[in-house]
Amino acid sequence: MTKRTVQRQDTRGNQHRTPFMTATRPIRICRVIARMNGGGPAVHLSHLAAGLDPGHFSQITIAGRTGSGEVDLTGEARSRGLEIITIPSLGRELSLAADTFTIARLVRIFRQWKPDIVETHTAKAGTVGRLAAMIARVPVRIHVFHGHVFHGYFSPARTRFFLEVERALGRTTTRIIALGERQRADLLGYGIGTPSRVTSIPLGFDLTPFKDNRDRRGTLRAELGIAHLSQSETPVIGIVGRLVPIKAHEVFLDAARTILSEIPGARFVIAGEGERRTELEQLAKHPPLEGRVHFLGWRHDTASVYADLDLVLLTSDNEGMPVTIIESLASAVPVVATAVGGVPDLVRDGINGILTPPRDSQAIARASITLLQDPGRRARMGASGRESVIPEHEVETLVGRMTRLYKSLVPSQTAL
Repeated sequence: MTKRTVQRQDTRGNQHRTPFMTATRPIRICRVIARMNGGGPAVHLSHLAAGLDPGHFSQITIAGRTGSGEVDLTGEARSRGLEIITIPSLGRELSLAADTFTIARLVRIFRQWKPDIVETHTAKAGTVGRLAAMIARVPVRIHVFHGHVFHGYFSPARTRFFLEVERALGRTTTRIIALGERQRADLLGYGIGTPSRVTSIPLGFDLTPFKDNRDRRGTLRAELGIAHLSQSETPVIGIVGRLVPIKAHEVFLDAARTILSEIPGARFVIAGEGERRTELEQLAKHPPLEGRVHFLGWRHDTASVYADLDLVLLTSDNEGMPVTIIESLASAVPVVATAVGGVPDLVRDGINGILTPPRDSQAIARASITLLQDPGRRARMGASGRESVIPEHEVETLVGRMTRLYKSLVPSQTAL
């Protein structure tokens, strides 16, 4: 809206100039993300940007290049209507020269495009993006914490450095978005932001393929060559996510060994790509895992994968709000997960899944065996899980929440 004035006359005949509002241009949002890989941040960003009303919002996304062995979602995002600018130097690793160049490039783009909002996703992009936004005097700066790097990623010294950087940036960020109340409390506990600046807005996705998946059942079992075998004797247990150290897939494989000692017909699937694939394939070649663990790679048809899973495991050392848990629960598949990060915001212990300590493969295995041997309890947990994420984590809910946030932060002379 923009302010204009009109003449009006009061009851005494005096003239007054009164402002009124007329619609002008959409809110301009520039998002910055380290890379458009197959992880939750890129998927979340794509769904959000594609879901916003183009009559109210003008958007561009700036991203670095995906790494070796990573899935690149740039083409898919562009097909959904996203405008993406690639800056190759916008990577994960610290580099004074590359980061200085990236900040300078971002400043130029911001000054040329003149966004009302710069919204950053992931840690590295959050640092360079917010610094550039401050230099370019972008009025509203938002950072989305999809998780944090203060546990499980770096050495203690490097972690302290990143924490101090986030504390400093938090003082100049208009709004910090946590993905759940536990993460919000976690950030405030670390001294990042203030209660008025840190808000909780959960992830949202298009969950239609997962909640309407009956016609997909049998696809994965046929692919594994076990369609003719009894589901009760040959259950399928899966883990979905990038094959990177923080996901601790070796714990999944350790748990699989114990599960096989009780349920010898069980099959295990690992869906995803990443730097650890070769290493994990080697681990899975040893008995009793040989021939029982299937690597599916990156799948666009994840709804078909979940449709045939009897149980989903998450073994991560740290998480924000895992997409795999949301998709699993939307598919009515219960979860056994480590109680890290924002996971307890999604998994209600004993209701829609079971929580375990991190790095405890035996606890994960025991919980899995208990559920696999009780199909009635699994069904009840699955129904509860679906109710817990729909509509709370659907893209329409996310778009509504973010629309209200954007319009509350941008001056009325810009917002429609």
